[in-house]
Amino acid sequence: MQTTMTPQGGQAGSAGLAHQNKLIGLMMSLFFAFGFCTVLVDTLIPKLKGMFQLSYAEVMLTQFCFFLAYFIVSAPAGWLLTKIGYLRGVTLGLLVMAGGCLLFTPAAELGTYPGFLLALFILASGVTTVQVAANPMTASLGDPSKSHARLTLAQAFNSLATMVGPIFGSALILRGNVALPEPATLTAPALAALRRHEAQAVQLPFMGIAVALLALAALCWVLRRWAPVAAAQSGGGATLRLLKNRRLALGAVSIFAYVGAEVSIGSAIANYLMSGHVLGLKPQVAGSLVSVYWGLAMVGRFIGAAALRKLSPGKVLTGCAIGAGCLAAASGLSTGMVAAVTILAIGLFNSIMFPTIFTLAIEELGEETPQGSGILCQAIVGGAVVPLITGFAADRLGLSLALFVPVVCYVWIATYGWLTARSPAHAGETLGEVLG
Repeated sequence: MQTTMTPQGGQAGSAGLAHQNKLIGLMMSLFFAFGFCTVLVDTLIPKLKGMFQLSYAEVMLTQFCFFLAYFIVSAPAGWLLTKIGYLRGVTLGLLVMAGGCLLFTPAAELGTYPGFLLALFILASGVTTVQVAANPMTASLGDPSKSHARLTLAQAFNSLATMVGPIFGSALILRGNVALPEPATLTAPALAALRRHEAQAVQLPFMGIAVALLALAALCWVLRRWAPVAAAQSGGGATLRLLKNRRLALGAVSIFAYVGAEVSIGSAIANYLMSGHVLGLKPQVAGSLVSVYWGLAMVGRFIGAAALRKLSPGKVLTGCAIGAGCLAAASGLSTGMVAAVTILAIGLFNSIMFPTIFTLAIEELGEETPQGSGILCQAIVGGAVVPLITGFAADRLGLSLALFVPVVCYVWIATYGWLTARSPAHAGETLGEVLG
């Protein structure tokens, strides 16, 4: 039998505190795993852009396909968790992630852009399943009043992965040149052969990741009986009713905006730092500096995990969103080192946003927390939509002015933080009470 945990985090059965602490440690490992896989997309972007001679909008299809999986898979994943349990769902998600990583090998052998997009979608489908389970499970393991801090700490391990990932990816994927000769200078067979050769740099890192994911899946399967039981879903009508809860509905919009802004900036950094008006760096150096952006997010999350134990989550969220928006605007309006430093510093202010929005949005949902988690994870589709808008803006206005797309997102997030700070959570709160 699985160990049962109440919605408030109190544990029943024989697992005890020791099992709970081990599960918290396992959650930290999961956040590291899907963070590492997600951030490698940022490293792939310069490689694929040069290899297939893509525009910014075209190369942002990588993020579109990756984050589209959140919208498509989140609801089925939430339903699946109520049937098989949290850790069984996580195990399945990790296996799908490993399958997506292995699909990079045939994509590289064929040297086709759609092949990479398919592999990214499969990988992201697994990431989505894991994340739908990991967020509410982490929030529920322990004192409910510390859920903001606990999920922020888990996100810190996610940020550790996103800091290490670009260094790993740039060393193996971005070494050498990322741009190929103009297609007009090569015959079709020669161009296809060159693309296959360059794509082989992607195979080894993703094969290694697949092996690690399979090992983690085995561990989750062994510990599956320790996990809390997810409450049964009540069907589509319950989802529509949940969306009347203003914290959840506006929180979903905020997750959409936050992930969109974070992914847009993370995806643009390498090409931004390679630009002549910024630093004009070589691809491998620019790619490795993406780790600074995510590293600052990690630092901020460790600081935030402590700060959120004492400060109002809504007020902290508002302050961080204002800071991130100001830095993005400052970078877009400047050049050289100032532009580089300000865009990298956004990571520090991004740090607490996702976990804080998430826990603010699911407060007081009780047994409907899994359904609420599914709705919020669907909103991660912002990582597909906003980067695509940013890419279109970059093609027409340049990367600098395109940063004002994320600025708009941060304005909304600051508003959500202010609304939640002035209105304590109440179960059943409706959209009509947003200014009440």
